[in-house]
Amino acid sequence: MISLAYSPCPNDTFLFYHLIRNPKYPVKEELYDVENLNEFAFQAKFPVTKLSFAAFFHIIDKYILLETGSALGRGCGPLLVRKKNTNTNLTNYKNLYIPGQLTTANLLLSLYTNGTHKPTPIRYDKIIPNLLVEDDSLGVIIHEERFTYEERGLEKVVDLGEWWESSTGYPIPLGAIAIRRDLPRSKALQFQKELQNSLQDAYKEPKEMMEYIRENSQNKEDAVIRAHINLYVNEFTKRLGKEGHDAVSYLFQRAIEAGFIKKPADTLPLFLGES
Repeated sequence: MISLAYSPCPNDTFLFYHLIRNPKYPVKEELYDVENLNEFAFQAKFPVTKLSFAAFFHIIDKYILLETGSALGRGCGPLLVRKKNTNTNLTNYKNLYIPGQLTTANLLLSLYTNGTHKPTPIRYDKIIPNLLVEDDSLGVIIHEERFTYEERGLEKVVDLGEWWESSTGYPIPLGAIAIRRDLPRSKALQFQKELQNSLQDAYKEPKEMMEYIRENSQNKEDAVIRAHINLYVNEFTKRLGKEGHDAVSYLFQRAIEAGFIKKPADTLPLFLGES
């Protein structure tokens, strides 16, 4: 049996639902917040894990990216927001909340500000409640929050994904599925194939799967869950392909140039590839 760690967000539970219920391929599921997953990845705790691309860049000696499962695309990046009817910006904020030091959201913010921001890491679902009681703070929101922040009393300052796309031409890599390098390649490829089958079956959307997704989602509204899946599960999730590889490689290079990560001593492949 192989241990698999991922987040309770709808795109992940959509992706893995059938895999963790496949009697012919035993898998043990472990659900954690994305920043917890990032921290566990530094310890190489799980053979297969969801993690932020920003975290993966720190530990390419431990993990390699699967071709299937990534959250990468256009129009899906993190948003820098503030409370409505305030003038807080990146020059006058009291607190700048981020969903974790190791998240791609923080990497993008670091690139956008040239590393001049002073963030306060908290769990992603705590950011909006904090902003609603602080007139002089900013926050970077991810996941379901991007679909509900306006109705909850916040407004956008910067769309970091939109900034990345317009300045680079690449889609934004957010989260990935990675497998430990110490696993045999044959075993890694088998897992990748099983994951591809799980995603293919997910589009049939059995009633039980949607109940599982709703049970684990922070937001229980079907419309929000559906919007989340539609945005973050796309063609890049099925297969990274050349464009996905190029986008990830470019973000990796930018992270090195910005000093967000150290340049690796050894040149290692980032991608498992296909059989």
